[in-house]
Amino acid sequence: MSVLPSGEQWTVQAGEYSGTVVSVGGGLRGLSYAGREVLIGYPEDQPARAGIGQHLFPWPNRITDGKYTFQGVDQQLYLTEPARGNAIHGLTRWANWERVDDGSDESYVELAYRLHGQPGYPHQLDLTLVYQLDATDGLTVTAGATNIGAGDAPYGYGAHPYLTVGRQIDECELEFTAASWLKVTPEQFSPVGLEPVAGSKYDFGQARKLQDVEIDNAFTDLPPVWEVRLTDPATGNSARLSSDTRWMQLYTAGALDRAGLAVEPMTCPPDAFVSGDDLVVLKPGDEHTTSFRVSV
Repeated sequence: MSVLPSGEQWTVQAGEYSGTVVSVGGGLRGLSYAGREVLIGYPEDQPARAGIGQHLFPWPNRITDGKYTFQGVDQQLYLTEPARGNAIHGLTRWANWERVDDGSDESYVELAYRLHGQPGYPHQLDLTLVYQLDATDGLTVTAGATNIGAGDAPYGYGAHPYLTVGRQIDECELEFTAASWLKVTPEQFSPVGLEPVAGSKYDFGQARKLQDVEIDNAFTDLPPVWEVRLTDPATGNSARLSSDTRWMQLYTAGALDRAGLAVEPMTCPPDAFVSGDDLVVLKPGDEHTTSFRVSV
């Protein structure tokens, strides 16, 4: 019997919403509303590409050179972005997650994965993902982590969904509020420092067309609950993502011919294992949860 590249497939439905959750990475293979895509998906006979629908445990974004020091011990992670010499997007994107709910609610899926210690990250975490669809509010995704090891563990979380309104984003309107964006080096995308959003090319406090603006940067100094809205002015179709994380990454999806906009809620910035900025340190037994919502 052959196995699909994205593993087991589970459908979630509520009202006009429908989505597909997969076991590989615990990812989201697509989300639609009334038959139109809200999040970019991919075929069941292909693996995820460009991070589509993936979850980023136990760190989002990049760690420069895969090197960091935690509690006085130097660590070296595998370089999973070899072209830039970075460790990128954590350790669980290609792991096989297990469904742990009883499957009786067609709008609900809960997954679990135990992350064991490995080179560069010698910690043990129990991880969970909960998908809950609501006919009115859309999809809420809740990510959880519990430190089941004997020592403290550095931790961060991010997700990698791509909003879409069914056309290239150049003629779409983007709207979001943030006070600061993170400047990075051109070679490794390593953090340089924060810059003000106001007056920059990244200022979308008022909805305006993206046109040829390229974005692959993190944003912070966000509202307590922030929202990114992508709208097609020709049809009025919109897609929205909201969260309460302190950071988010926007990516105008050059790898997907600008078919959508990656909106990545992140609990911490790139290189947080190095800088300690907004890094969560889970003591033995500590739990951490965060969530985001996608809707039309």
